[in-house]
Amino acid sequence: MDNVSVISMFTLSGFSGTFSHRVTLFLLTLLCYCVIWLVNLTIVVTIIMDKNLHEPMYIFLCNLCINGLYGTAGFYPKFLHDLLSTRHLISVPGCFLQGFVIHSSVCADISLLALMSYDRYVAICRPLVYHSMMTKKRVVVYTCFAWITPCYLMVVSTGTTLTSRLCGSHISKIYCVNWLISKLACSPSVAQVVVPAFNYTFYVGHGLFILWSYAFLVKSCKTSRENRNKFMQTCLPHLLTLVIFSGSLLFDLLYMRFGSKELSENVQNFMSIDFLVIPPIINPLIYGLRLTQLRNRVAHFTCCTAFQC
Repeated sequence: MDNVSVISMFTLSGFSGTFSHRVTLFLLTLLCYCVIWLVNLTIVVTIIMDKNLHEPMYIFLCNLCINGLYGTAGFYPKFLHDLLSTRHLISVPGCFLQGFVIHSSVCADISLLALMSYDRYVAICRPLVYHSMMTKKRVVVYTCFAWITPCYLMVVSTGTTLTSRLCGSHISKIYCVNWLISKLACSPSVAQVVVPAFNYTFYVGHGLFILWSYAFLVKSCKTSRENRNKFMQTCLPHLLTLVIFSGSLLFDLLYMRFGSKELSENVQNFMSIDFLVIPPIINPLIYGLRLTQLRNRVAHFTCCTAFQC
């Protein structure tokens, strides 16, 4: 049997249908990645530079955009390289690193979205205690939790796969996923079942918390016109972000495990990367257009940069 010390490279098999259009796909993908950097970096720099935006809602949004850049950095550079390459290989360390970055980014997204829903719940349902509950110290602690916890859980998850003996090197995807790597194990260990199950349960709990927050928000908005205005102004962008991210992620997870393999490879590839394409572009645009204060600051910052004021 082979083990992980013998297997030094993995083969990514999702590129066979891209050869005839690889230059076009490369240019479109490069354009998409540039747009992701542009829109996310604009939001991040604007929030950092403007002290008036140093509020919990904008701080969480800033971290969401940073996480979007972090997660896509684990996919796009390698994907762009593979589009122009005739051999679609990735080293074992590189594969585990890519899986770690993508997975931890997804988990951090869920944590940040949960924090944003909690912030809106406190701001609208308990406005009198908002400033005492969302202090600078607590915001820092919450933000660190949103980053550190996913990284820790993914280190544990990756570690359980690293210790397994692998009997194959073929990954039926255009990027590395821990679940597909673990399927290459000669004999899956108990830890490879327990750890992912715990991680899924942990983040399903985040999802239930978000639903709980919005249940109270909707209930509060029914009794107050002022709260309805706040909801439409600050919660609607978050709700749209949540729906887009959840839909994209669940689509990929469910298809990867239960989807039909009869679909064309190009369709399968799109289904597997939609959460790496749609949310990183749409999220900053939604917030930039819907949040009046942020939109005005972005416009002011852009004009000042253009005219060097």
